[in-house]
Amino acid sequence: MDLAARIRDRQGGFVLFALTPPRQSTAPERVAEIAAATSARLRPLGLDGLVLYDIDDESARNPSERPFPFTPTLDPATYLADELSDWPTPVVVYRAVGKYEPTALEAWAATQDAARALTVLVGAASSGAAAPLSLSAAQDLARSSNPDLLVGGVAIPERHTRRGNEHERLLAKQAAGCRFFVTQVVYDVNAAKSLVSDYAYACQAAGIDPVPIVFTFSVCGSMKTLEFLRWLGVDVPRWIENDLRHAEDTLQASYDQALATATDLIAYCERLGVPFGLNVESVSIRKVEIDASVELARRLIEELAAPA
Repeated sequence: MDLAARIRDRQGGFVLFALTPPRQSTAPERVAEIAAATSARLRPLGLDGLVLYDIDDESARNPSERPFPFTPTLDPATYLADELSDWPTPVVVYRAVGKYEPTALEAWAATQDAARALTVLVGAASSGAAAPLSLSAAQDLARSSNPDLLVGGVAIPERHTRRGNEHERLLAKQAAGCRFFVTQVVYDVNAAKSLVSDYAYACQAAGIDPVPIVFTFSVCGSMKTLEFLRWLGVDVPRWIENDLRHAEDTLQASYDQALATATDLIAYCERLGVPFGLNVESVSIRKVEIDASVELARRLIEELAAPA
């Protein structure tokens, strides 16, 4: 059963790998080289799908200095169509809806093959940011222009820790048509488990079945990368920061931690009956961190394939 069919049937147990398209300033021939190398690196894994992020300037959300400077990237839909058209599995294309005029988003959604493309719609980085299209309006637009297109939303365990109502947001998005959710990078397993628990029991109380929650994981090879994760809004518990800071091999320690967190969440979701997916990304462009992320994805695929 492919990714789209699993999500339609509210089944989990799949593994994705997330990519950020090359920078807009990248020469066309180099873009093609990057896409070919990425495909060669990932095809042997047997992934269930890819995720292509739509990067937006988030300085309105976090006015602190960005550890790595923001550089506009290629549109993920264009990158998919031009460079990854022969990728064999479905692709989840993010759309930062604040970047697009309604007619452009509508035209894109209408032309998507729902068996090959899924989408996650992301609202403005800040509630005070002006945008030509709200998230709810974008969701309505996508559904009306292509009813078969699977639309997902973002889940933020850290927001649940602060406000205690993220599960209610998920239920509201689900009622509005979201068929799956993708988290930002998870380092705080307790925050993620609290969200899963509240969501599971809220679904039970409402008499509805939960949809898949896709948990995102990333390795951290340096304290600079850790600083960037924090800037993005990822909560890194103090004990994990201490472990990484004092480890002889920060990258290996981070890999071990990500694997432990993922296996913990797998077991917890299975116990509560919440369908789940796993998504691996590298927030760094350093080859060693990318390679470690690829290895993490391979290991998680093995974990899910292992007999219970």
